Amino acid sequence: MSRLEAKKPPLFISEPLTKDTVCQSLSLLSRIFKSCYGPAGRLKQLHNGVGGCVCTTSQSSAILRHLSVSDPVLRVLTASVQNHVSRFSDCGLFTAILCCSLIESFRSLNVASCTVITITRHLLSLCMDYLKSEACGCRVSVDFCNIETLACLVRTVLTSKPACMLNRTEVDHLTTLVLKAFLFTVPCHVGANAVLGKCVIVPVKGRRVMDSTVLPGLLIETQEIQLGKPLALKRTDSNMVKIALFCVSMSGDGFNPEEGTIAVHHGISLEMLELNQLLSVGKQLVNDEVGLVVCQKVIHPCLKQYLKENHVMAVDRAGLSLMEPLSRMTGSKPIATIHLFSPASYGSLKDVSIQSFGSKHFVHLIPEDTVICSLILCNRSETAWDELKRVCETAEHVLQLTMKEPLALLGGGCTETLLASYIRHKSSSLSASTFKDLGCSQTQYQLVADGFCRSLESVALSLSHDGVDILTDTVYGHCWFVPSGFPSASNWSDVVSKCGCGIHGNTEELSWKILQGQSCSSVIQGCPKEPSIKLTGFLALDCFTAKYSGLQVALETANLILDLSYVIEDQN
Repeated sequence: MSRLEAKKPPLFISEPLTKDTVCQSLSLLSRIFKSCYGPAGRLKQLHNGVGGCVCTTSQSSAILRHLSVSDPVLRVLTASVQNHVSRFSDCGLFTAILCCSLIESFRSLNVASCTVITITRHLLSLCMDYLKSEACGCRVSVDFCNIETLACLVRTVLTSKPACMLNRTEVDHLTTLVLKAFLFTVPCHVGANAVLGKCVIVPVKGRRVMDSTVLPGLLIETQEIQLGKPLALKRTDSNMVKIALFCVSMSGDGFNPEEGTIAVHHGISLEMLELNQLLSVGKQLVNDEVGLVVCQKVIHPCLKQYLKENHVMAVDRAGLSLMEPLSRMTGSKPIATIHLFSPASYGSLKDVSIQSFGSKHFVHLIPEDTVICSLILCNRSETAWDELKRVCETAEHVLQLTMKEPLALLGGGCTETLLASYIRHKSSSLSASTFKDLGCSQTQYQLVADGFCRSLESVALSLSHDGVDILTDTVYGHCWFVPSGFPSASNWSDVVSKCGCGIHGNTEELSWKILQGQSCSSVIQGCPKEPSIKLTGFLALDCFTAKYSGLQVALETANLILDLSYVIEDQN
């Protein structure tokens, strides 16, 4: 009998943000996120320390999934960011960096946490109102008739992750493919309850990125195709291919001994009974003029041979992930039995063909009305392919979010620096009644507002990883990056060419100041000037919905952590 230990009392940790271990862990987490940010972000290799696969990435979703965080305070932060990424796919690092910076800025202020929270909520409302207003200088309307705006959104996502190892030509090629795949998923006939289709990513590793392509319909990998032979499939009178979709095993092993004991008469073979039933299903399929049978699991070789002899193509091992798009694309209902089923479960296809990519062979199912497509995604290595898959999924989700709310925000750090300039301008012109309503002094408000603005600017500063200077102009409040090798005393108009988002060049009469992330004074005299935005060439654009939500999540999570008085841990 094992020795029983007395229960340990719970561990009470008061004011966790005053503890050195928590502050050091927060600082480390912040440095990890900042070092990953942007097109020049540094890659991270993550593994569990006892073997297993190694993940090389700079994506927040992959980092947070592999990163083990033990501190309960930081787990609140990482859980909030993960929840944001699961909903919007984009702006995870922006949310994480901003949240860490807000906590680090506010915890050092000599202002009560309840006052800080009240003020930050007011600052957040100012930001939200500005971003939603027509006068917003960092917002771009997205016209779905103009493919260039959509291309800028996709290209910004693709170039933000260096682990994809893409050159300019490959980025342009993939941008076209992602846009083409997205447009395939938009239904041609929009009813009251229109639903976007689905893009299925097909992996082909070890091939050039330029070999990637998009095909309407679905691809099912198979090893049993004889290349060079034409497909002789049964067709209906309207020249369509009738399809039956089975989500049950057709391998003849329907009787599982683990499920119980079956009593049979002497001389009866369960295997033969099962096979006869499968052949009976095959006869029904042939009589119903089915041309293609797709099974989620395994089809018995004898049934395959029987169907082949009757010009019915059989494809098995399709997998669970393809069942929903297959059913939606063909109009078929997955059949979950090999006994009685209705011909009403059948669907139809326009055509079936064979496609080969590298050493892989696929059955290509071509629908009549395309809302389902396949993106054949190639990359040279497994690591680069894994990162590229996540990036393409993010780009597709960004386009879907943009369709719901056709807006974008300027990228390259310009939205953050412009918002900081706007908040500094607004906070300096508030009336005394506002401070009274908030229950704070003007000094307290200015301290918190400055910490908020410095946190926004710290996100823009995180885009630089080589110690180069970052500037902000005094007219528009945009972010400008100085090329490496130029001293701080340079004539900036001779050094910089375009701002971070790409809208402004140095052709205008502009002046710049170095963005240190420490100054309390407003860089811009007055409210930032609204630019006349013309979408020409490449612009860095971020998803409006994702960044708008990320700003809210970062501030609300920071407020929650600042308000923590006790952490209670069970020691048993």
